[in-house]
Amino acid sequence: MAFDYINALLKKEVTRTPIWVMRQAGRYLPEYRVTRKKAGDFLTLCKSSDLACEVTLQPLERFDLDAAILFSDILTIPDAMGLGLHFVEGEGPKFSRPLVSLADIEQLTKPDVSKDLSYVSEAVSVIKKNLRGRVPLIGFTGSPWTLATYMVEGGSSKNFSKVKGLMYENPKHMHQLLDVLADTVIDYLNSQIEAGADSVMIFDTWGGLLNKASYENFSLRYMSKIVAGINRNYEGKTIPVTLFTKGGSAWLEQIASTGCDAVGIDWTVEIGEAERRIGSKVALQGNLDPSVLYASPEVIKSEANKILDQFQGSTGHVFNLGHGITPEVNPESMKVLVDAVHSYSK
Repeated sequence: MAFDYINALLKKEVTRTPIWVMRQAGRYLPEYRVTRKKAGDFLTLCKSSDLACEVTLQPLERFDLDAAILFSDILTIPDAMGLGLHFVEGEGPKFSRPLVSLADIEQLTKPDVSKDLSYVSEAVSVIKKNLRGRVPLIGFTGSPWTLATYMVEGGSSKNFSKVKGLMYENPKHMHQLLDVLADTVIDYLNSQIEAGADSVMIFDTWGGLLNKASYENFSLRYMSKIVAGINRNYEGKTIPVTLFTKGGSAWLEQIASTGCDAVGIDWTVEIGEAERRIGSKVALQGNLDPSVLYASPEVIKSEANKILDQFQGSTGHVFNLGHGITPEVNPESMKVLVDAVHSYSK
């Protein structure tokens, strides 16, 4: 079955501009909050294949989306490495056993993805079965650099002083950590592909913290390694790979040169500019400012149309937000956006 989402990523012909949005299964949906309450806590929700399937499918029941994305978390890999992931209300993810010494990094080993993260591939299988070919399923991971920031900082951070201090003071250990993470991510994404993921995405949420040399050396280098290691031709299907560095507009050319199929962009660069710079090489995903969804339906339509008008190609654009949809958004605003993109781009 030909899907506009997959075709756009591969720069093949589409019937309309496909759309999905980051965090489309999440707290802005009242039905998600009900399921989350039923699970008891966020990690239990992630680790139950049936509940993860339930919340993955929820936005598809409301909106005419062109893809589903696996409901999970980017920090499943550090959790599988024994760092003790938990979530504190109002503060986000925390690790009970962060990497506080060089010895901690030296002792870190690659988990057995088939055992320690089997619940993720099981969720992919269950979701894929329940989708019944409606839309393709996106698998995902955090980038090695982004995972490392949480592992060294112990959670979210305001200035990332610990991880950046490690990078400058002990680059050898930083590379050792990133290598283990990249090897794990390759296994992790391949397990998702084997379970049924139709495309995969790497979220480099904190790559934009770095200067050019550090970005290339400590972030992009490892995403390139992952792109090369992913099984992108599986059982006769091409599995497209999308890279997204939040705040990475200065390095679009370098990101496009990794061999990925698509580059996600945030709202700090115009899509027309991104297309002129790299659109001949890769597809583009993005890039409406999520805050536009707090505006009136007329403004949402207008802002979406501006992005669609800027993109000059006949294919190679997957419409998305420039980052995740925020919890306070009215679901009706999401419907306005999805319908506007489809009706205007037909």
